[in-house]
Amino acid sequence: MSIYPTISDSVDNVDNYIDTGRQKIDWAASNMPILSFLREQFIREMPFQGQCIGVALHVEAKTAVLLELLAEGGAKVVVTGCNPLSTHDDVSFALDANPMISSYAAKGITDEEYYKGIEAVISHNPTLTLDDGGDLIFALHEDHEEKIKSVIGGCEETTTGVHRLKSMEAEGKLKYPVFAVNDTPMKRLFDNIHGTGESTILSIAVTTNFSWAGKTVVVAGYGYCGRGVAKKISGQNARVIITEVDPLRGLEAYMEGYEVMPMLQAAHRGDVFITTTGNCDILNKNHFELMRDGVILANAGHFDVEINIKELEKLATSERMVRDGVREYQLRDGRRINVLASGRLVNLASPLSLGHPIEIMDQSFGMQAVCMREMVVNPTYGPGVHSVPMELDAQVAEIKLRSEGIEIDYLSESQDNYLRGSEFGT
Repeated sequence: MSIYPTISDSVDNVDNYIDTGRQKIDWAASNMPILSFLREQFIREMPFQGQCIGVALHVEAKTAVLLELLAEGGAKVVVTGCNPLSTHDDVSFALDANPMISSYAAKGITDEEYYKGIEAVISHNPTLTLDDGGDLIFALHEDHEEKIKSVIGGCEETTTGVHRLKSMEAEGKLKYPVFAVNDTPMKRLFDNIHGTGESTILSIAVTTNFSWAGKTVVVAGYGYCGRGVAKKISGQNARVIITEVDPLRGLEAYMEGYEVMPMLQAAHRGDVFITTTGNCDILNKNHFELMRDGVILANAGHFDVEINIKELEKLATSERMVRDGVREYQLRDGRRINVLASGRLVNLASPLSLGHPIEIMDQSFGMQAVCMREMVVNPTYGPGVHSVPMELDAQVAEIKLRSEGIEIDYLSESQDNYLRGSEFGT
């Protein structure tokens, strides 16, 4: 037995959980054509035979389809959550029932239990890592350096995690190769824009039961996730204000028709505030003191650092849960500030959240799968953060187009020669 018992070891009614989790996984799998296509290849090629893949991801149905794909490709898969509130327990049970998968993920755990799950994954001596946020990779380097020599490589799928890994690389601390899957066009253009955009506004709507129409929404950050959130909310007839620290992104938001201003100016105008930056203290005491009564605060970044909850608690004279997933903080002057999902990732940590749409995660997890295979079959990458080869992006895009019955043009030989040549001119 490992150092931390699997979720199934201490819960009654396991069979019911397994059944409901299996239903969710099967529904997702039936609507993920990219992973279905790759499954046929992986079963035939068995690229992960003899490998142990350590995973720290949001454990829900779409993730489970990816993990079972890796297991069918020969891997022993060991998984824990990458957020204390984003796991679906029934899916975790169903995964743990698979003889090739051990799941240590559970919802609503303490920080201590969260890191025990990370340690449990590491205890299996993974040869590959699949991470969202970088906690697994960081723990390996910080506390288990002796295990790193057996790690072939890994993948990181989110902006925050890639930032952490690049910092580790700059400091000379990253000891094995990691693909920055987050930075691929397939991830940024679809997962970040459409996935984060749609799932964030849906989660906020179902958590509050509010309409977007007529609301003034302040979106902090105009990276790919912020663009998606702003775009989708605009389509719901809301007014959007963008806050930014990057002049190019600020100018881009302005040219797209959004109001752009500092957060201190936006603080008294917004009905809803959504943080998408990956940085800390985006909303803090200075902003809370200016906000309207009844505002909604939600975070769409990976970690719960963008809304400074501790400063809000100090300002509040009372706090209470007013709705499942909504905590109200009442200030001395009677104003109420409502925080969703404890300031954690709102599209996965709110009670009714389902994460990104299935079709979007089919694309993102397709990228994860082919990148993991690339790391095994082409072990030439040195320690550090690596860009995903463009041909892998194109491969997944082609699979998706084929599954939708869409055809595109291809370059003729003369066109290809023209683009490659330098002798052609006026």
